[in-house]
Amino acid sequence: MNHLYALLGRIGLSLIFITSGWSKLDAYAGTQQYMDAMGVPAALLPLVIALEIGGGLAVLAGAFTRSAALTLAVFSLAAGVLFHADLADQNQFIHLMKNVALGGGFLMLAAHGAGAFSIDAWRRDRRLSTPTLSTGGAL
Repeated sequence: MNHLYALLGRIGLSLIFITSGWSKLDAYAGTQQYMDAMGVPAALLPLVIALEIGGGLAVLAGAFTRSAALTLAVFSLAAGVLFHADLADQNQFIHLMKNVALGGGFLMLAAHGAGAFSIDAWRRDRRLSTPTLSTGGAL
């Protein structure tokens, strides 16, 4: 059952980034303006979109999960601080806490891996079952 929970957790964590990346593509100019207004160079937008969609898809598939999760944890915390720093505004505070929670979820994923239903597990199992000269297998 834990394998299923890991898969469902990866789906939940990844969807917010995949959909957010796509929405930035759809509202590209508006997102650039928002970034500029918050003091973040709009030239970073293509990198942000690639990170959100690419990282989200990697976590969803369970491919390079630990690296993708660590990167998205840092990104979540940085985005929270950069875009939701007005703690007197209840809405901004909730968004900041959402980013902190996402960062925590990604750190757990980085610590424990993607689980059995993942490309990482498939690659590991495939590598372990491949005979090598040191184990006496023929190549």
